[in-house]
Amino acid sequence: MLSTQKFKFASLLQRVASLSTANRCKHTLPDLGYDYNALAPVISGDIMTIHHQKHHQTYVNNLNATEEKLAEAVKNSDVSQIIALQPALKFNGGGHINHTIFWQVMSPNGGGLPTGDLMVAIKDNFGSFDAMKAELTAASVGVQGSGWGWLGYKPSNGRLKVATCANQDPLLATTGLVPLFGIDVWEHAYYLQYKNVRPDYVKAIFDVANWDEVGNRLANARMDD
Repeated sequence: MLSTQKFKFASLLQRVASLSTANRCKHTLPDLGYDYNALAPVISGDIMTIHHQKHHQTYVNNLNATEEKLAEAVKNSDVSQIIALQPALKFNGGGHINHTIFWQVMSPNGGGLPTGDLMVAIKDNFGSFDAMKAELTAASVGVQGSGWGWLGYKPSNGRLKVATCANQDPLLATTGLVPLFGIDVWEHAYYLQYKNVRPDYVKAIFDVANWDEVGNRLANARMDD
């Protein structure tokens, strides 16, 4: 039995190594899709520039570096190194995933109320948009330290749910919820403008919420069920 398990693990490592080293494309910083000052006055151009060009770019750089080390560790069947790299992979990979979603679910033309199936789902799950907004706001403001507040979709029962994640933990990988709308409550996301008043920032973020994109994300999540 033990020899069989070793053989299966070795085969798995070989397959991962092949996938990791053959034509692996490096991650790149995604475009915002709008100007850095386009979300002002909700989020200033200075914050958006630093957040995107510095913070997100660092996650991308570190993720690429970690994946290169991981590919080498897998190639060498270095299980200890593979395990040791998991925190960096989770942190930087999560940072890249979370911020990519974040830029997309905000828009200079955002705000207002959701429409269509998204609004129907919100009312079915929370009673009203205001109730959902209040729950998501309270959860986001209440994050201790750094993290994210999320509106997510649970494929197993088709329900919407509010959740939080610490640091850069990605929602889907850590909770099983498909991320629909996220609020970054790391201080770098708001401190230059809102100082230590996180509630004002969280309240304002709904004024640039891209509900059309959130609705598309819900539709795609349902199709994948």
